[in-house]
Amino acid sequence: MKYRNNILTIACVFFSLVSCSQDDKYIGGSVSGGNSEITSIFPVPPAQWMGAGDPYYSAGYTGDIMPFFDNGKFHIYFLHDAQNKPAGKGFHDIHEYLSTDLAHFTYEGQMIPYGKTIDPDFAIGTGSVVKVGSIYYFYYTGHNEAPAFVQSNARESVLCATSSDLKNWTKLPAFKITAPAGYYDYDFRDPHVFYNDELKKYSMLVSTQTAPGRKAVLLHFTTADPASGKWDVQAPIYTTTPEDNYLMMECADIFKMGNQWYLMFSENWSSDKGTHYRMANSINGPWIKPEKDKIDGEYFYAGKTASDGNKRYVFGWNARKTPENDLGNKDWAGNMVIHELIQNTDGTLATQAPQAVKDLFSKKSGNVEVDAMTANVTANNRTYTLSGTTEKAMLTFKAAGKKAKIKTEVTFSNEAGTTGFVFHTNDAGSYYKIVFDIAKGKVTGYNSATQEVTGMPFQFQVNTKYNIEIITEGSVVVLYINGKTALTNRIYGRDQNKWGLIAEGQNSTFSNLQITRPE
Repeated sequence: MKYRNNILTIACVFFSLVSCSQDDKYIGGSVSGGNSEITSIFPVPPAQWMGAGDPYYSAGYTGDIMPFFDNGKFHIYFLHDAQNKPAGKGFHDIHEYLSTDLAHFTYEGQMIPYGKTIDPDFAIGTGSVVKVGSIYYFYYTGHNEAPAFVQSNARESVLCATSSDLKNWTKLPAFKITAPAGYYDYDFRDPHVFYNDELKKYSMLVSTQTAPGRKAVLLHFTTADPASGKWDVQAPIYTTTPEDNYLMMECADIFKMGNQWYLMFSENWSSDKGTHYRMANSINGPWIKPEKDKIDGEYFYAGKTASDGNKRYVFGWNARKTPENDLGNKDWAGNMVIHELIQNTDGTLATQAPQAVKDLFSKKSGNVEVDAMTANVTANNRTYTLSGTTEKAMLTFKAAGKKAKIKTEVTFSNEAGTTGFVFHTNDAGSYYKIVFDIAKGKVTGYNSATQEVTGMPFQFQVNTKYNIEIITEGSVVVLYINGKTALTNRIYGRDQNKWGLIAEGQNSTFSNLQITRPE
C-alpha cells in the first residue's frame, strides 16, 4: 500500500464531504458492526461508524482489500481511510464487509485498531488471513514513520493478530518481522500468507526492496507452524526485471487455477500503473509476463483474490480524485470493485462482472430516452448508427441515475478513429469519454480535459460485433468487453448528467442498446 500524509487541507475535506453526500448514502454502521446493510454495489464504509460524537469517525473510503473466504462467506477486510484524520491519531485501521454473493454487503465494523504513537502499527498496512487448525492468523503491516520511532525502529514491519471467530482479534505484541540483512526496512510490507503444498509449509510473501540497489522483490519466508512465531527467510520468489524496473510490487497474491500458477502484485510508479500478474507452471517459477499483464486500468488498484472453491474473484479499489471532480488528481482509496477472474484457453486471465452483480439489474427501462443527436446519427429501434469519419458524430440520452447497467453490441467499419461512450455531458460541451481505438488496440478513458487517465489493451477488428456491459453506481463506472476485459473509471456527476455515444473518425453501429436498473 502507499501511505499518504495524514494532514488534510480544509479544501480537500470540503470536496470530500460534498462528493460523498451527493453520491452515496448508506445505512447504519457502528464500531461493532452488526448486520448494517450497505446499499451499495461498490461500497465505502458508512459515516459515523463509532457514533456522532467524534468527528474523526466520519465517512471514509475503502483502501487495500484483504479478502478471505470461510464457511460460505466472504470476509472482506480492508484498510479504512477516514476523511478526517486529525494530527496525532493513527490511520488505516482494518474494517470488514461481509458478503455471501459479492453483490450484497453488510458492514461489520472495525476489526483491528491502529496503535499508539509509540507502536509499530500507529498506521496499518495490507495483510492477509490464514487458518491453522481452529485459529485464524491475520498478518498485517505495521507502519510508523514518526521521527522518534524510526530513530531506533524499522519504519515498516510484519505484525500478527489471532482470532477464533474472525471477529475478535488479539494482537500478538511479541511477534514482529523486520527486513533481514540485504533488504530495505523502510519499505517492508503487505504480507501474503498461504499454505504451500509443494513445500508442505506455510509461505509468506513480503513486498520490499534490495538494500543496496533498491530493486523491488517479493521476499519469501516459510514456517512449519505459524503458532511458533518463527519464520525463516528464503530467496525472493520474484524480482523485478531490468525491463520493468519496478520500484515496489505491492499487495502480492499467489494462487493456482487448473494447472497454472499466478502471481499478482500492484505497482504505482511506472508508466503502466495498476494490478499486474505473472504466470508459471510451478510455484517456484520461472514466472512469465503475458503480453497483456494487467487485470484492469490504473483506477483499479491493489487487487487481491479469494475463491469460494468454484470461482475466483479479484478485489480492488477504484481510486477517487482530489479534488473530487473529473479534473482532480488520482488519490489513495475509494470504492471497492470486484471482478470475477476467468482463465482463457492459453492460461491468461480475463475479467467479467460477478454474476450476482449482473443479476441485480433486472428492471428494464425499455427504450432509452434520447436527448439530442448530431445530423450524422440515425436511430432505429435501439440501434444507433454513427457516421463520424468526416466530423464527430454524437448523441446523448437523459441521465441514467445512481445505479444502472448499460448493455449494447458495437461494430466498427473503419480501421482508424475511435468510438465509444460519453458521460457527465453538459451544455458547455464537456464530457468524460471511454472509447475503443482500433489503431492503438486499446480502450481508453479520457477526462473532461481530454487527458488519458486510464486504459487497457484490446485488439479490435472491423465488422466484428463486441458485447459491451457497463455497470455504474454513483461516480464508479466499470466497463466490460466480451466478458474478457475490464476498465474501471471514476466519473463525477455521471448519475446526474446526460450520457451518450460518440464516434470520431469512425463509422460505428451500437445495436440492442438497453439500460436496466435494480428492482
